[in-house]
Amino acid sequence: MNELSNSYNPGDFEDKIYQSWIEKGYFKSKVNPAKNPYTIVIPPPNVTGVLTMGHILNNTIQDILIRYHRMNGFEACWIPGTDHASIATEAKVAKYLSDKGIDKFKIGRDKFLEYAWEWKEKYGGIIINQLKKLGASCDWDRERFTMDDGYYKAVIHAFVDLYKKGYIYRGYRLVNWCPVSKSAISDEEVYYREVEGKLYYFKYPIKGTKEFLEIATTRPETMLGDTAVAVNPKDKRYKKVVGKKVILPIVEKEIPIIEDDYVDVEFGTGVVKITPAHDPNDYIIGNKYNLEFINILNEDATLNNNVPEEYRGLDRFEAREAVIEKMKELKLLSKIENYTHKVGYSERGHVPIEPYLSEQWFMKMEELAKPAVEALKDNKVKFYPERWTKTYFHWMENIKDWCISRQLWWGHRIPVYYCDECGYYNAYEEAPEKCERCGDHHLRQDTDVLDTWSSSWLWPFAVHNWPEIDKDLKYYYPTNTLVTAPDIIFFWVARMIMAGFEFLSDIPFSRVYFTGIVRDSMGRKMSKSLGNSPDPLDVIAEYGADALRYTITRLAPLGNDIPYSNEKCELGRNFANKIWNVARFIFQNTAETPRKNLSEVELDDFDKWILSKYNKTIEKLRADIENFHFNEAASALYDFIWSEFCDWYIEISKINLYQGSDPEKETKVAVLLHILEGTLKMLHPFMPFLTEKIYQEIQGHEETIVFSAFPVKDGKFIFKKEEKNTELIQNIIYTVRNIRGENKIPPHLAVCASIVIEDKNESALIEKGLTVIKKLGKIEKLEVLTETKKTEMEAFGAGRGFELYVSLEGIVDKEKEKEKIQKEVERLSGSREALKKKLSNKSFIEKAPKEIIEKEQSRLSYLESELEKNKKNLKGE
Repeated sequence: MNELSNSYNPGDFEDKIYQSWIEKGYFKSKVNPAKNPYTIVIPPPNVTGVLTMGHILNNTIQDILIRYHRMNGFEACWIPGTDHASIATEAKVAKYLSDKGIDKFKIGRDKFLEYAWEWKEKYGGIIINQLKKLGASCDWDRERFTMDDGYYKAVIHAFVDLYKKGYIYRGYRLVNWCPVSKSAISDEEVYYREVEGKLYYFKYPIKGTKEFLEIATTRPETMLGDTAVAVNPKDKRYKKVVGKKVILPIVEKEIPIIEDDYVDVEFGTGVVKITPAHDPNDYIIGNKYNLEFINILNEDATLNNNVPEEYRGLDRFEAREAVIEKMKELKLLSKIENYTHKVGYSERGHVPIEPYLSEQWFMKMEELAKPAVEALKDNKVKFYPERWTKTYFHWMENIKDWCISRQLWWGHRIPVYYCDECGYYNAYEEAPEKCERCGDHHLRQDTDVLDTWSSSWLWPFAVHNWPEIDKDLKYYYPTNTLVTAPDIIFFWVARMIMAGFEFLSDIPFSRVYFTGIVRDSMGRKMSKSLGNSPDPLDVIAEYGADALRYTITRLAPLGNDIPYSNEKCELGRNFANKIWNVARFIFQNTAETPRKNLSEVELDDFDKWILSKYNKTIEKLRADIENFHFNEAASALYDFIWSEFCDWYIEISKINLYQGSDPEKETKVAVLLHILEGTLKMLHPFMPFLTEKIYQEIQGHEETIVFSAFPVKDGKFIFKKEEKNTELIQNIIYTVRNIRGENKIPPHLAVCASIVIEDKNESALIEKGLTVIKKLGKIEKLEVLTETKKTEMEAFGAGRGFELYVSLEGIVDKEKEKEKIQKEVERLSGSREALKKKLSNKSFIEKAPKEIIEKEQSRLSYLESELEKNKKNLKGE
């Protein structure tokens, strides 16, 4: 064994270890019929993305699962990749060109795409290299990009297949329009903001009368596209005017007065303007009553030629002010009220969206959704936490057709080809040479691209060679676990389940773990836009990747949000430092003693105690990881390593390592190395670099910890009796330490003490542990008695089954000692009375479970026993 350096400096070895893993191909996976596969596909981050704390959490959990299953004999395969992110990437490339004085529309589509690929090769995929700093054990040879050749073919094949089945159609419908990206966006790409706006009351003259109908609107500019006004048929105020017409102000056009239950009699005046081309509800009304649809907007949300000339070319908000001023001038503005309402914003452009009448491509979802709903009902797919299932069902059972076309250039171009000669069009996987109807060779391809999500919904199987059903796809699909964020449950998770059933008649994964959201100290979601998200690479540079991985895992209960600050990484750093130092201690103190198997040495009670605790930790750790309780697993490791192994067993082992016989030393060496090696293996999925570094220093180690067997609980090393015996010794030492602390006895000062054991059978046990009690309690002289009386200059402490007396002669003031005991008597008396009252409560006795009542009765007996002991000591008995 070589010695570890004096201090833990992760920067000295983390990058070197990762490079070694890569060079040796440890993360490569191949079809292996002798093993069961365990597969995860990474949620592909945007090719434009950089590492965030959310990525740290998500990918650490994925890596824990992959490393854990790799160590358990599975053929573990973690497939990485990136998403082309149509809107986000196009925006970045357009800005990059704009900064160079290049207008994308002037250079045209083909030249723009040349620049886009050039930009992607230069700046894209940074996040993948950053993930390697985290220790992600992906099979990098399998890395995919959603626009590489093979994946592109898969996307086009899926489109053509669905088109031929009648699921994909072209329609002229109202869509969410982003004026910044000049593209349609889906409902899921719209977020809502509460806005302090205005409600404007306009008067529309009733034709042939001097009367008016008053309407209320938050978007005055859209009145230029009104084609009706509507009232509720139950509203008696307007019965006489239904069927008549109003004159639309400014436009000077007659539009009908109609009635429909959709109108809310409580909103405004009970009369609403109907603008079918610019409001989702009005769109429905327009179709129902065959109204005219007038689109008043250009793609950039300026007003088009369908409005009076003075408003053409105005921005929508400029037009709003112009309309308000004109209505004032016409004396048709009744009033303006403050009005708080929710406004939809584009997730990409961060501006208010416009409902916009546009010809788009849609996918019918109702039939595709059915097997995906049943999959969760039948528990073929399970969500963790389970609460997200309700959200999933609500969306799936109310699903709408999916607008899959986007007015962009970067992405999968829709494979539909039009013949201008005869008007025929169809979808093809390869560009046709001529029109299959009239034979004309002049065909043009649709200019739109597919929504990014309509490529990534194929991810679990398109990362292979699908649509070819090869051995890889048969072996690795379905995948096992998906780790993702709940905010894309509709965008991605639900659609992947649909795609799995539609194209491969099977689920894409069996379990979905939804992470929480990483938040700052003020509870805000960490984001680049708020400037409250630290750069994870800076955190890794300061604390090390293992410290960050451990900390973020420890802070993340199943599916709950994570309060994070960089300072919390001290927890992981201190833990890593503790492990480093204990490994150094073990190596330094075991190097000269031959290592034996546990079966070759004689174990004492303390050896059996730590082995029992170790095996119980293995059992808990396995259950926690397999049930996605990663924070509990991290805590269990911490408690065992820091509290039980380091604070207790290491300290106990020093006695025999420094002063014991050769057989005693051999026993301690065997136990220390057995537990160190096993603990490193348990820790490896969480802290891979540190564990590999230390593992390489163990005598007879395997080539790498990466493929070492994850520990399995061994029932023959569960020692209940020795656990109980050791707990008695620990309680005695705790009591000695408490007395020392309460009486401010200096650490270097050894004390004299006596102990009375209630159960005479345990006296022999105390005698066996005498050396440990004296060493760890810093006791010079310790007598084991059957009975004694407390003297004035003794401090008293008690635990279950024993009384402890520590001489304070020349150390403390006896009056202060009496005061301390008196306070303890008062505390115990109060606790006893409260518990007696609880147990005399008829309602509690009738409702509480039997085991709870018995537990409380046992606690009452203990309190009465402790109170009696302290009263005697107060009297000096």
